[in-house]
Amino acid sequence: MTNLCSSARAGFAARFGRAPDGLWSAPGRVNLIGEHTDYNEGFVLPLAIDRRTIVALAPRDDRLMRVASSFAERTVELGLDDLIPENLADWSAYPLGIAWALGQFGADLGAVTGFDAYIVSDVPVGAGLSSSAAIECAVAVALNDLWQLGLELRTLALAGQFAENQVVGAPTGIMDQSASLLGRVDAVVFLDCRSLHAEVIPLGCDPAGLDLLIIDSQVSHAHSTGGYASRRASCELGARLMGVPALRDLGVSDLARAAELLDDETFRRVRHIVTENQRVLETVQTLREQGPTAIGALLDASHLSMRDDFEISVPELDLAVETARAAGAIGARMTGGGFGGAAIALIPSGLRPVIEAAVGAAFTARGYVAPVMFVVRAADGAHKVE
Repeated sequence: MTNLCSSARAGFAARFGRAPDGLWSAPGRVNLIGEHTDYNEGFVLPLAIDRRTIVALAPRDDRLMRVASSFAERTVELGLDDLIPENLADWSAYPLGIAWALGQFGADLGAVTGFDAYIVSDVPVGAGLSSSAAIECAVAVALNDLWQLGLELRTLALAGQFAENQVVGAPTGIMDQSASLLGRVDAVVFLDCRSLHAEVIPLGCDPAGLDLLIIDSQVSHAHSTGGYASRRASCELGARLMGVPALRDLGVSDLARAAELLDDETFRRVRHIVTENQRVLETVQTLREQGPTAIGALLDASHLSMRDDFEISVPELDLAVETARAAGAIGARMTGGGFGGAAIALIPSGLRPVIEAAVGAAFTARGYVAPVMFVVRAADGAHKVE
């Protein structure tokens, strides 16, 4: 992270002609298991990763907000008095959307100062590792400090989700922001998306000699496009027809009745959510009782459910999962919202070269763009760096 911090400081100075007051950092996340369960008020099991976003920030003595980044040439300027969703667009909707959302969660935007902010990140974009939440959470903790709001991490997570939904237009749940804010080293965050109760569960990869290999398919996705929204609509339809507030309220024993009441597509969407919630609970229990070497079958079953019932995988992700498993991975699944992005494979550390070579060769044989592969470790959540 040292190089990122240096880049943030240098970029801030180059854009704004002064030094920042501080640096704040937030991680991307990978979801170990529990996909699309969050907006169904279910259970998720993400972890913060050691790929991070840094925001260098300093207050201004007026009400102007200026945001810039290493991945955009233009510096965006907007006054706090003009801070409404309709005035936000492109990448700046993420940092400025958070500023607006904090006003919906207690910040008096009429009494705060403007700021200059410069953002750098090594969280891959479009890989399903939540580069957007990393930006939102880094800016959230920075403004929480700058404006002396005193908001709890749970409230910052809600503000991040609200900004994503209302400003960016992506109908996501609260998982991404919760993982980015609450993560811990070599641990996963067990989150109940209804109560928002969160518990940090030891993952135990380090003592078990395991790595989490990310296989970025290089197929980009976007949550605000139709596939994600249509899956959410199917879930809401299924809950309504089943007479429950959310699919969280259904168990595996309810699936027989669901098969009778629902059309085939809606039933399969519902079945994924119901069984995925159960897999999250079983994964937590297995981690506590047996450790990470015993969760492979649950990861595999999750992928099959996303491929066949929820239909959010793509051929590149299916190939990555199948090849990694055949080459010795303990378990593998696509991760993230789907329609592209990345797969995650839980692997013995010593097999990493073999598995990466096998996956690379398989992609070449199919004529796919070469995947980008790297190991991530569970990391601490958002905080002030300096």
